[in-house]
Amino acid sequence: MSGLRWLWQLMIVVIGAGLIGGCSNPSSPGVQPEITNATDNFQYQVTDIRSYTHESTYSWQNTGASANVNQAATITHGSAMLILVDGDGAIVYSRSLADNGTFVSAAGVPGLWTIRVNYSDASGTVNFRVQRKT
Repeated sequence: MSGLRWLWQLMIVVIGAGLIGGCSNPSSPGVQPEITNATDNFQYQVTDIRSYTHESTYSWQNTGASANVNQAATITHGSAMLILVDGDGAIVYSRSLADNGTFVSAAGVPGLWTIRVNYSDASGTVNFRVQRKT
């Protein structure tokens, strides 16, 4: 009898795991961002985000003290922010990704920068590039 009980419990665990794994996450963007992350050049693009809430963080090597930021996004709902943190941990750039155009970060410390993308119930497309300011 104990062998049958063990098998029955195993089946419940396997079925439960399958059901949990098959559930869609309502905060999932539906597609993974396309990212190019090279020294002095970071590019990010994602399409068809739907009601997405999440913060993504990336490390990026910037040999300069500031960065040029080109933003081209269409946020149709919610909000999305781009934040750059320099090699010393100071925020040198913070702007809504709904603001399209070319911008310059404040001066900071060269080195390993952090790029944060904060989504709050956002829908739309996001495309931006961060490059060392020459």
